[in-house]
Amino acid sequence: STIQKKDDKRKKYCFSVKTDTRTYFMYPDTQDEQEEWMTSIKIAIENLKANSTTSTTVSKNTTEKESVPLSSTSKVQRAGGPITRLRAAVKQIPFLLTDSKPLEFWEIWQDSVPDDFISFRVTVSLNLSQVSWRCVGPQSKLIQKMVDFFWNVGAPETEIDKLNEVGTSINPSIIGSWIDMSSKGGMDGGWYFPCGIPGIPINAAMDACDMGDASEKVFQWATKHNYDTVQVVGRDMGAAPPRQTHFEFTLRGDFNEQLQAALTAYHNFGLPVPPDDALEIIKSNPKPELSLSVVISSEGFVKLGLITPKPEPHCITQLCSLSGSGNLEMLDKFEKALGVDGVENVEYKYLVKGFGYGVYKEGFDVVFHYVPS
Repeated sequence: STIQKKDDKRKKYCFSVKTDTRTYFMYPDTQDEQEEWMTSIKIAIENLKANSTTSTTVSKNTTEKESVPLSSTSKVQRAGGPITRLRAAVKQIPFLLTDSKPLEFWEIWQDSVPDDFISFRVTVSLNLSQVSWRCVGPQSKLIQKMVDFFWNVGAPETEIDKLNEVGTSINPSIIGSWIDMSSKGGMDGGWYFPCGIPGIPINAAMDACDMGDASEKVFQWATKHNYDTVQVVGRDMGAAPPRQTHFEFTLRGDFNEQLQAALTAYHNFGLPVPPDDALEIIKSNPKPELSLSVVISSEGFVKLGLITPKPEPHCITQLCSLSGSGNLEMLDKFEKALGVDGVENVEYKYLVKGFGYGVYKEGFDVVFHYVPS
């Protein structure tokens, strides 16, 4: 069976599930619902094939990878699928053509990704000087390879223990890993659990972070606005503290209510709201599908991002100008190599001074999210 997004004039969100006997069309109401349905169906298909389940607990010193027989169909899908397009996209990122270290880091991460039932998300700054790569898939397929990757790149044993502890508590059906890199030599990685709706109870999600003033303020904001779950929780696996923990909230209500909840978070966390020009672009595309991305550490807030849905075409030029260094030609080549129809989400983010460590841009910036199919 294969799953694929479709364009349908009758409904904004549509995808197909093709079996040996017929093709089924699904029409979710929102983008989040579409991603949740597609992921759940992929997991169901995978479980039927594997006919087994795997615990979150993993071996920390394994050197033998689990051998999973692949049908000729899955091999063909991989050869012409997302991995091939990711490799093509890598060639459109200037610093990856001149600096071997981040490219080697990417290769090690890519080797940790199983051969099937995996989805990807790529996030780039608008001049392609910073890139994030993410993969997500069934826990049973991904967990051991993911932990092996962390061992291979020198993640601390205490952090692998933390992954085990949080994973055992939440027991997510799907999990993911991520790596960040920049033209100035930045290279970081970590794990995340994208659980969609209804999400992860916030008390359980808080177990992933190192408690401090920032975690208390996030909890207070969430309680005040009746957010008792998060849709994403993740953590970095860097060699040195402070450890960073990521939460993502899907905002509720109509567009104005969602935007107001987000702006309240900026004020409560003591961080500057997006510039007026950015707010005007956000308000020009008033779709009630906003999310709030929060990264914290024991030393305070690290990053706050407001994520908005697919921008209208005329906004892309405005966003490139807003970022101060956007390059439409480079982005177009990157999108074509990645095989996407355009930007999936825009994130208006603020990285707190001191947490860029000289390799990531601090202050306000705009990044594009892509989802290759």
